[in-house]
Amino acid sequence: MKSTQNIPATGKNDRFSSAGFILAAIGSSVGLGNMWKFPYITGENGGAAFFLLFIICLIVVGLPVLLAELAIGRAGRGSAATSFVKAGGPKAFGRLGLLQVIAPFLILTFYVIVAGWTLHYAVMSFSGSLYSNTDFGGQFSSFTEGYMPIVWQVVAIAITAWVVAKGISGGIEKFNKVLIPGLIILLVVLMIRAVTLPGAGEGVSFFLNPDFSKLSPEAALVALGHAFFSLSLGMGILLTYGAYVDKRQSLGPATLAIGAGDLIYAFIAGLIIFPTTASFGIEPDSGPSLVFIALPAAFSAMPLGAFFGGLFFVLLAIAALTSSVSLLEVPTSYVMDRWGWGRTKSVMIIGALVMLVGLPSALSFGILPGLTNIGGKSFFDWLDFITANILLPVGGLITTIFAGYFWKRAADAAGLKAGWFRVWLFMLRYIAPVLVLLVLLHTTGLIKFE
Repeated sequence: MKSTQNIPATGKNDRFSSAGFILAAIGSSVGLGNMWKFPYITGENGGAAFFLLFIICLIVVGLPVLLAELAIGRAGRGSAATSFVKAGGPKAFGRLGLLQVIAPFLILTFYVIVAGWTLHYAVMSFSGSLYSNTDFGGQFSSFTEGYMPIVWQVVAIAITAWVVAKGISGGIEKFNKVLIPGLIILLVVLMIRAVTLPGAGEGVSFFLNPDFSKLSPEAALVALGHAFFSLSLGMGILLTYGAYVDKRQSLGPATLAIGAGDLIYAFIAGLIIFPTTASFGIEPDSGPSLVFIALPAAFSAMPLGAFFGGLFFVLLAIAALTSSVSLLEVPTSYVMDRWGWGRTKSVMIIGALVMLVGLPSALSFGILPGLTNIGGKSFFDWLDFITANILLPVGGLITTIFAGYFWKRAADAAGLKAGWFRVWLFMLRYIAPVLVLLVLLHTTGLIKFE
């Protein structure tokens, strides 16, 4: 008799192949944050010393939680909200798990806006029109304060919805199998271009030379937070993807492969950003100003700058779209599981809601002044703050507490041997919850270090 537990409630027999699953999970973790945030926080907190700290946090907290989410998803064979209960947990975890559906939905509402920016800038760079006016700050402000971002927001949502509507094997897997190899090629090409620029050695040195004097409790929490968020933990993605993984897939090696992919991407991102900024005397600030203002100035002064600038924004667009696809799959999976809707109907409804809820964020850069400054932050910034600093750490706490204390089938679902399971369980019970709670308190400003 065939076990119904081998069939995801949200996808019938549609599931990932082994390679497709790993590429899709890597595509989820390869996002915009590693490109404009990781190099900056690395250089600010000790360079290679911080990078080593990041690797330790990735191993001690990130990978155990990642493995837990995948295993819970595969055992539950449901959505991010229902997998906890279907895997044998108390009913209260069904309501708690709903947070891991709400978080990616809210993130997606503003993430596709930035994805649209990258698509716009890729077109502008290849056409050369981006460099016709050297006031790149003015260009960016003029663009974001107008209505064109909404057009590109629609384009980004349409691409994302089209992929997700095609299903797991025929949509998400194929999409990542094409784009992730392309992403790797672009990373290597741009890294070679960056490290061969005049004065690039200074940037490489700034990024890689260890300065242990800059390590502090603050740096440790920054490293831990980035290790956690860069793996897409606490937002239901890996719980959802786990439901589409075959029982024969070994989750341990897959977890290591996903972690390695995230680490390599972050490392190469540093070798692109720091040599480029050092070569052209640009301050490597974090956030959109680096990517959409400072780097176009560098590309404008670089031989074949329009071409390499276009490649860079295509790289960002790929990173954004592979992440937005995984974000959309989480609420899509939930409504399919909860109400039994078909995939196309679910995607269309969720996509429309993403567009509707995302409009205030798109309009909060100047078109509607009331949305530009709400208690010192724009509507866009408030959504970013609430999801990244509150909902995601809370989601991670839910996963670690469930896997560490309530779930008895973790070892079997994860394909772990008894010895490794004891180590994994120890991490999830006694180390990960405390550290994730510290990240939550730190990101919300409740604890600070001088």
